Amino acid sequence: MKKLFIGLMLTLSSMSLHAQQTIFNVPSSDITPQHKILAQQQVDLNREQFRSMTTVNYGLGKHWEVGFNLYNVMRQDHHWIRNDTTTQIPYAPLLLVNAQKIMEINEHWQAGVGLQTGANLNGTRPASWVGFFYANIEGHFHEDHYQVVAGTYTGNAQFLGEGPNVGFHAGFDAGVFYQKFHLLGDWASNAHDYGQLVLGAEVYLTQHLPLAVGWRRSNKDGSQALVVQLTYTPK
Repeated sequence: MKKLFIGLMLTLSSMSLHAQQTIFNVPSSDITPQHKILAQQQVDLNREQFRSMTTVNYGLGKHWEVGFNLYNVMRQDHHWIRNDTTTQIPYAPLLLVNAQKIMEINEHWQAGVGLQTGANLNGTRPASWVGFFYANIEGHFHEDHYQVVAGTYTGNAQFLGEGPNVGFHAGFDAGVFYQKFHLLGDWASNAHDYGQLVLGAEVYLTQHLPLAVGWRRSNKDGSQALVVQLTYTPK
């Protein structure tokens, strides 16, 4: 497993850096069309904390994207959280560059590899490197109305939080009424911040502006939250 991710990291680092969108938290393995821009804003809300994740992608063609994330912008008890001292929670906030490459297997299946890498901002000490790497298999059926994705991931504690640094994740996007009403869900293994289940639904406000609302449950402590995600998609 370690050799797989070292090889993945070396392969991607030799190319331009790129980005990906998520179902809720798990990378969807969709690619932004060439010369188009995709933007995604997600907020996670519970009684104690507000958390924001922002992604902007640009399609380069040939199954590549490029973009960045502003990740783990958190507010609790009327204060913005700046963490660079403990891995009980991930470092925050984070400025990340993302990468993804898709390779078609056949008409319905494709493989994707990707990374998120960068550093924490506004800390009390020099910035620390954070990293997250994954490899996925994605299936799409009935003219892309239904999609499933599953794969494996690894990352350091500064990104994931304390817990196992290798695990599995999966997700689905079911276009019950395609580009009108979708059911969404994803899950990641392990008892750290990334390890969680999110289930929800998505309504298309316009053809290019889907709004998703979901329920999140943490693997670590069972805490729950409301997830709201707005995406601008050029598709």
